[in-house]
Amino acid sequence: MIKNSSDKNLTIITKTLSFQTKGENDILDITDDIIETVNTTKLDNGIVTIFVPGSTGALTTIEYEPGLLIDLPNILEKIAPKSLLYEHEKRWHDGNGHSHVRAALIGPSLTVPFVDGTLTLGTWQQIVFLELDARSRRRKLIVQIIAE
Repeated sequence: MIKNSSDKNLTIITKTLSFQTKGENDILDITDDIIETVNTTKLDNGIVTIFVPGSTGALTTIEYEPGLLIDLPNILEKIAPKSLLYEHEKRWHDGNGHSHVRAALIGPSLTVPFVDGTLTLGTWQQIVFLELDARSRRRKLIVQIIAE
């Protein structure tokens, strides 16, 4: 059954999360932060979009467990190795050409529906921020909640 909510008003709330990363391959579980952000709105049904402003950070979901915290950086090294000569580095000499490529492949945003105030994540699915830059960074995430 499809429920048409076109006759209802939508609420849009935008919040910011800030944190410090340790640098390349720092994978942070931000699930609880997103749950808390959604819960503070007291909204029941909608979507939450998380967006990282910047070109060397990324967002995705993963089972946040020790094996995958090793596997994900290992596969990214195979897909976009640090050792390649990147045109970005020829121009900027900042050692993070691979970081930009990896971030572009994973993406800067993630949208998760919530129903009855609960994120619709799977049992073993957490929301993670991936620091892909070669150095530690102060990061800011934009969290936008759209709901009835």
